[in-house]
Amino acid sequence: MSITYKPGKEPHPKETRRIFKNVDRADWDPSIETAIRDGAYETLKKALKMEPAQVIDEVKKSGLRGRGGAGFPTGVKWTFIPKGNTKPVYLVCNCDESEPGTFKDRYVVHQDPHQLIEGMIISCYAVGAHFGIIYMREEFPEAAKLMVKSLEDAKQKGLLGSNICGSGFDLEIIVQRGAGAYICGEETSLINSIEGVRPYPRIKPPYFPAAIGLYGCPTIVNNVESLCQVKHIIDMGGEAYSRIGAQRSPGTRIIGVSGDVKKPGYYEIVSGSITFGELLYDLCGGPKEGRTFKAIIPGGSSSKVMRCDEVLKGRNADGTIRELTIFDVPLDLDSIAQYGSMAGSGGVIVMDDSRSMPAMLNNLNKFYAHESCGQCTPCREGCPWMLKLTDRMLKGEASPEDVDLLEQVAYQIEGKTVCAFGEAASWPTEAMVAKFREEFLALTKPINALLPHTPEAKAAAQYLVRE
Repeated sequence: MSITYKPGKEPHPKETRRIFKNVDRADWDPSIETAIRDGAYETLKKALKMEPAQVIDEVKKSGLRGRGGAGFPTGVKWTFIPKGNTKPVYLVCNCDESEPGTFKDRYVVHQDPHQLIEGMIISCYAVGAHFGIIYMREEFPEAAKLMVKSLEDAKQKGLLGSNICGSGFDLEIIVQRGAGAYICGEETSLINSIEGVRPYPRIKPPYFPAAIGLYGCPTIVNNVESLCQVKHIIDMGGEAYSRIGAQRSPGTRIIGVSGDVKKPGYYEIVSGSITFGELLYDLCGGPKEGRTFKAIIPGGSSSKVMRCDEVLKGRNADGTIRELTIFDVPLDLDSIAQYGSMAGSGGVIVMDDSRSMPAMLNNLNKFYAHESCGQCTPCREGCPWMLKLTDRMLKGEASPEDVDLLEQVAYQIEGKTVCAFGEAASWPTEAMVAKFREEFLALTKPINALLPHTPEAKAAAQYLVRE
């Protein structure tokens, strides 16, 4: 069947749209009638004829790794529910998408909600959950209304509620609105939020959600894109899915590109099929006129920045060492991790040579200082301190020692908190100071904004403002 997209929204030849097949289609709307005409819920009927253990086995065979940031194998997570469990099992869809630079999940809930619902139903059936929750952040008001209506429509069609498709399987799914806290992207904070208590992260162990989750019961938390992938795994089979893309992170992956490129937006690619260079120059059209690429944050704001002129060292199949740049690195989870950062949630933030890295870091520090939940002292105190130090630098009131102090504060946060927020907040500082130290030092005394008339201060100003 030929698919026509809206003008200007056509996929690039190097894209492979599976999750985003229906996003920005010219003949598409999010209604259940349109979805069913396109084949929605046929895979669900197939899954309901299988044993739940068979569904889990197919997901394990597929090698699907979570698309929310951590990259943990989805099928393996499902097997962590205790054997012989007698408590209710819950499945929660994490639609909190609050990582700066990430904007993929909202397209699914806005334009193809029934793909997510079908993936959720199959996943609930697999893990034995009879109650599912779509946890959606407050900033998605229209998406929440649309999702509530889509769930109602699915129930009227007998796809939710009692005895789904005559299978004997019962399931209810509701939408739970969050209040816009970044920390609720962490699964145990999300669970606390649903329970109506302060969304502090829980200590693991013992509070691994698959064992002790929502209301003390086994709970599986998966990302929107991960749950959508389940539908396609069951449709094509786990082994067939595992042969698509990178061996250790197969399937397609949605990349959201923002920042200093000619064509920012979303791109769905086969994992590992293209490099960062192909993404930025071919799919995104290259840098803006008269500019060159300076740095890339490859997986949302919490992943470590990478310099575009940095020489990386890789290993060939025969064991020899080769040199490459960020533009040569394939877009898959393990390749990006090999060179010191992470693919995270797929949010690629691009900075060209007009950007001040101290100003960029200051912007991120404002975000993390505001969003710290305050449970852990290193994070609660350290995030505002990092902001104070970068504020001081941008005002021209810092000394060279403050650059070292900024780095030390970041290292005192990393690895010393209950959840990974500490790493999310400290890694941007650690990487930016390490890789762009000259820019931070240029804003400190004696060559700083306090002496604006000097040649040294004029040279340092390039790191302070955008041209």
